[in-house]
Amino acid sequence: MQSNLLIDFGSIFSNLWDNMGLSNGEWQNYVMLLISFVLMFLAIVKKYEPMLLLPIAFGMFLINLPGAENVLWGTYPEGVEHTYDAVENRGLLWYLYYGVDKVIYPPLIFLGIGAMTDFGPLIANPKSMLIGAGAQLGVFIALFGAILLGFDGASAAATAIIGGADGPTAIYVTQQLAKDLLPMIAIAAYSYMALIPAIQKPIMRLLTTKKERAIRMKPLRQVSKVEKIIFPIAVTLVVGLLIPDAVPLLGMLMLGNLFRESGVVERLSSQAQNGLMNTVTIFLGIAVGCKAKGDIFLTWDTIKIIGIGVVAFYCGTIGGLLTAKVMCKATRGQINPLIGSAGVSAVPMAARISEDVGRETDPSNHLLMHAMGPNVAGVIGSALAAGILLSIPW
Repeated sequence: MQSNLLIDFGSIFSNLWDNMGLSNGEWQNYVMLLISFVLMFLAIVKKYEPMLLLPIAFGMFLINLPGAENVLWGTYPEGVEHTYDAVENRGLLWYLYYGVDKVIYPPLIFLGIGAMTDFGPLIANPKSMLIGAGAQLGVFIALFGAILLGFDGASAAATAIIGGADGPTAIYVTQQLAKDLLPMIAIAAYSYMALIPAIQKPIMRLLTTKKERAIRMKPLRQVSKVEKIIFPIAVTLVVGLLIPDAVPLLGMLMLGNLFRESGVVERLSSQAQNGLMNTVTIFLGIAVGCKAKGDIFLTWDTIKIIGIGVVAFYCGTIGGLLTAKVMCKATRGQINPLIGSAGVSAVPMAARISEDVGRETDPSNHLLMHAMGPNVAGVIGSALAAGILLSIPW
């Protein structure tokens, strides 16, 4: 009787140990846990893009807890390819990831961005579109760089979109072209967006003279309500006719802006830029982070993507600045080249950096509203670049 009792206790403790995460962990799990701690530190202490970096980091933390994947994500039958739809015993993270797998979250994020953004500076100064286009230089340089480093066309295109400085766009393109690279590309994109001040300011000072940084731009003209209502409809129509692949992102961006400017659906506008935007942001961040498992993330491809991403960000900033410098020469000094750095899609952070660097030279010179034009153009430009990349039969 006593012997049987001891055997039962031994079996219980053996099963308990087998089910513990401590007995199932690999070294990759612990490395990824450390990386998640670093990202949480950057989000909480340094306040680097915390709205998305914090949920991404925590999603990464959850999925890399040894043994937790089977509970949080689900299990795969033996001998079956590990695809999204093949999962059995589906867990919470599997359901949250549905919006990424079916590319639902990124367009909804664009809906919220549109409802939050005033397109007036861009309408008042349409030449800003040229700066937004110039800032897409980073995307296409990164595309060729990724191909040279051995990526196939689809993977290179997905990696290149990091240069658009737009996290939702990067996720949208990657999920359709190279979904296996999603965690690396998304985390690289958001990490570099958080580091935009450190990346952009040295380039801005290097490529502009003190005289150029001190240029004062004329106040923007007042944009009528009619113009603000017509603009999102006209842009969607033109883009839809020319680049249909860009419509899911750009169409939602313009719908959100139409909510804002029409003045007749204030509740919808408020919901798009607050409740809906915040909810989708949480789901998107956790869903992206939960795909950053150690055995997938810790590869040479990740190192390549991180390297290509930083080059893409630098080239995007350079492309915008050089375009603005040419426009400065063409207008005989009426455009401050600093607004060129705002041509990347990080709204409104990039515009604020143009303001900050300008005020270092002249504290009374305010460039924020002038920089918002290229900044909004950068959002549109990144969506168009995404549409072009998606339309190519890789």
